[in-house]
Amino acid sequence: MRKLGACAAVAVVSASLMVGVSGVASASAADCAHGANGFVDIPDDLEGTVVANSPGRSLTVEVGIVGGVKRGWARAHGSEAALGPGDSVWMDWSQDGGNTWLQCGPFGTSSYVWSLTSAAKATNPSPNWRFRGGAYFNGVMSLTPWY
Repeated sequence: MRKLGACAAVAVVSASLMVGVSGVASASAADCAHGANGFVDIPDDLEGTVVANSPGRSLTVEVGIVGGVKRGWARAHGSEAALGPGDSVWMDWSQDGGNTWLQCGPFGTSSYVWSLTSAAKATNPSPNWRFRGGAYFNGVMSLTPWY
């Protein structure tokens, strides 16, 4: 489990992290953990309100109050079987409606767990500010719709 980190006051990710012809700017877990780029660490068992899910997989985008701020995160969770070594979760975050995005993660596990979360990011009422969850389960990638 990751500890809840201090909230950073960063509202915009630097241009070097957002954009690219392919639409995605990859970031390591370090680029969005421990308060980097406005993300905060959350416990792997944190549950919020489900706002998007991946059909046929236990992958959700959830929102809730973390550190006094409404935030969104991706959560992979085992409903019938635990997540195991090699499974991972990440969250894509976009400021332009999903045309380009920052991939926050992946966050993986080396043991068997029932829940695994990405770092959390403050929500925003703008229709261009979007989140999507992603995960690998047994080597198969799943994505939620954009929220």
